[in-house]
Amino acid sequence: MGRDVFVDDFDSEYDAKVAAVRSLYRALAAGDREALGKLLHPDFLGHATAGLPLGVGGEHVGPDAMRREVWWRLGRHYNVQAQPDEFHTLDDGRLLVAGRYRGEARRSGNKLDAAFHHVIGFADDGRMTSLDQLTDSAGWVEALGEQASLETIDYCVTDSVATVCLNRPGARNAIDMRMAVESLVVARRIAGDRSIRAVLICGGGPSLSVGGDINCFLSDTSTSFGESLERMATPFHEAFRVLSRIDAPIVTAAHGAVAGGALGYVYAADLVLAAEGTRFVTAFAGLGLSGDGGGTWHLPRLIGARRAAQAYLRNTPIEAAEALEWGMINDIVPAEELRSRAQALATELAHGPTRAFARIRALLRDSWRNDLATQLDLEIEALKATADTADAAEALSAFRAKRAPRFTGG
Repeated sequence: MGRDVFVDDFDSEYDAKVAAVRSLYRALAAGDREALGKLLHPDFLGHATAGLPLGVGGEHVGPDAMRREVWWRLGRHYNVQAQPDEFHTLDDGRLLVAGRYRGEARRSGNKLDAAFHHVIGFADDGRMTSLDQLTDSAGWVEALGEQASLETIDYCVTDSVATVCLNRPGARNAIDMRMAVESLVVARRIAGDRSIRAVLICGGGPSLSVGGDINCFLSDTSTSFGESLERMATPFHEAFRVLSRIDAPIVTAAHGAVAGGALGYVYAADLVLAAEGTRFVTAFAGLGLSGDGGGTWHLPRLIGARRAAQAYLRNTPIEAAEALEWGMINDIVPAEELRSRAQALATELAHGPTRAFARIRALLRDSWRNDLATQLDLEIEALKATADTADAAEALSAFRAKRAPRFTGG
């Protein structure tokens, strides 16, 4: 009987929390200040995703601050509802809610469909004491119809080449929350710009990037290390998912120490040039961490399972010569020539058959999960599609005329 009572009490507490959260979302959609006052504890603490527009990201102390500085401010610019899909009780009693924000920006009319995770704490009286929000901040910015101002990445498009230059040289381009979000913002700009036919990723200063900025985590005592990493890795990983599916080929210019999650910028590329003396280090185990940036997927496929295990478990650096021998990079160049050589390579690709490149990228990416029969069928499908492009017609014409083809990407 005792066990049944405990289970019933647990279910009742869970149901009450779920009901309270649903009431919160209804109150926010209706702008019901009175209902919010009943749901939120006076000691309420909110944390909104860094990089959200209108300056609403960050910590907000007290229910009034959360209403005024986050919810009401967003409400003036968006007509959006939080639609929960899943509820899970965490070990510490907080409730994890996963769902999507759906709606539109009021002025632009642009649609917003952004995933969210909310972690919500409760007092003994059932009122909410905290809300940690993780959402796709770049999606909110784009719906608003504004270009997000970039602070940690220099981005430009010249002659059909999009250049993504990491720009925190004083921190050796260490990845903070801002850079993680801006990586996604830039990836989406690239994906949405049909004029782009090649991408160059590089870094200013002494390194491409030394990985996650540990100083940022040490300075933020309001959030656990794990929660901070989750907030950062979510937009960071989404950026690589977007880049993996664009039409344009990607070139990365690596130099200095390339460590931790920054290796993701290497894995994202189709072709990689490295300066003499470049070292690649996973670095995660030294911090008691498991890894991000897609390394546990990419590295075994690039250099082999045993070498990847050594790189992860022992933090064994991979020198440039080893990276070349093992297939992690394509070439080693003098440091003073790295940027110009990488730019020339990206420009060469930008003058190639972009639609064929897109199919090649997809075929190579998907080959890891397909059997041979499936891959052969996909090759036929891609071959037919590319054969009917303007670039293929130009190639045939150039062949007959005994001249070099002039591809337009069509």
